[in-house]
Amino acid sequence: MSCSVYVVAGEVSGDTHGAELMEALQLELGAVEFRGLGGKAMAGLAEAGVSDWVDEAAVVGFIEVIRRYGWFKERFDRVLREIRDWKPEILLLVDYPGFNLRLAKQVKEFCPETKIVHYVAPQVWAWNQRRIPQIAASHDLMLCLFPFEVPLFQRAGLKTSWVGHPLVDELEEKRISASREDGVVGLFPGSRRKEVSRIFPLMLETVKVMRKRDETPIRFRTAAASERVQVMMLDLLAQSEIPEGVVEIQLGESQRLMQQVSLGVVASGTATLEAAYYGLPYCLVYRVAWPTFLMARHLIKLPHIGLINILAGREVVSEFIQNDANSYEVAGWLGRFLEDEYLRDRLHRELLEEASKLGETGVHRRAAEEISKLVTK
Repeated sequence: MSCSVYVVAGEVSGDTHGAELMEALQLELGAVEFRGLGGKAMAGLAEAGVSDWVDEAAVVGFIEVIRRYGWFKERFDRVLREIRDWKPEILLLVDYPGFNLRLAKQVKEFCPETKIVHYVAPQVWAWNQRRIPQIAASHDLMLCLFPFEVPLFQRAGLKTSWVGHPLVDELEEKRISASREDGVVGLFPGSRRKEVSRIFPLMLETVKVMRKRDETPIRFRTAAASERVQVMMLDLLAQSEIPEGVVEIQLGESQRLMQQVSLGVVASGTATLEAAYYGLPYCLVYRVAWPTFLMARHLIKLPHIGLINILAGREVVSEFIQNDANSYEVAGWLGRFLEDEYLRDRLHRELLEEASKLGETGVHRRAAEEISKLVTK
């Protein structure tokens, strides 16, 4: 059978998950025509009519989005026109809730025959559970990554399925056989340029503090998500005046690096789950513009921001947020864990235990099976 699917993803992780799900849908449904917006992975699939917009669309924070309101509105209107003209059987929304929830509401009004699926449930359980009935009214299927999300949407009358976390498939494929390098710290500042511009300088300041405190040489390795990010990181490193060879910046392969270093400093986001899956002892750092932080603190009703801590229901990973995200606090944490093998081993085991709750492999296949039921009834 043939099927038309309009797909929208707006971040690097969504692009990766979206591409895998597109391939699974082709296997499940046969001939599938795709159109939409995504990143390099989605756009690179054979005959997929998906445009790459992730570099421009991946913006973090309320204030940052408001500053680019005109840009987002123009693309929102263009996407809505394309969907109204094409009338796809399925609108597949991959994460990216700020854009996609508004789009779902409009598409449900103008194209009621189009089935709307959200892959990676919006984290309304963290910031506004009152929105769940509105989401239920505009969606036909919610695919959740975490098991605790399912009853929240089901109670609102929305067909919901837990398929597991797509990271499980991707990370298992990238598992390597390697022993960790003693005295090597991994720095993971995120994938977006704006995020890296806030977090990587903090990490470099931490390197300076560590070099002053410790007589034993400590090496640092980091992975840039793209060539543009790598250029920016190299510029920041040059400005820091850290001696050559202390910090190594490689292009990509952050998951491999997570399995090689002995400790990590990780920016809040998907990378924290990746590090947990590989059992890398790490601390979490988080910095955004102060207006964004104050607004988020008002909206979010959770005691932790780290996904692995939320999944565990307690603080497994130390979180350094805003003022606490400073070089002295982070260097202090690194110093304790570099010196104490027992602390590293205990955190390693706790992370593996919590990461096991992410589900089993075969996530994209299960998601494709659920979506296929909407068009094969």
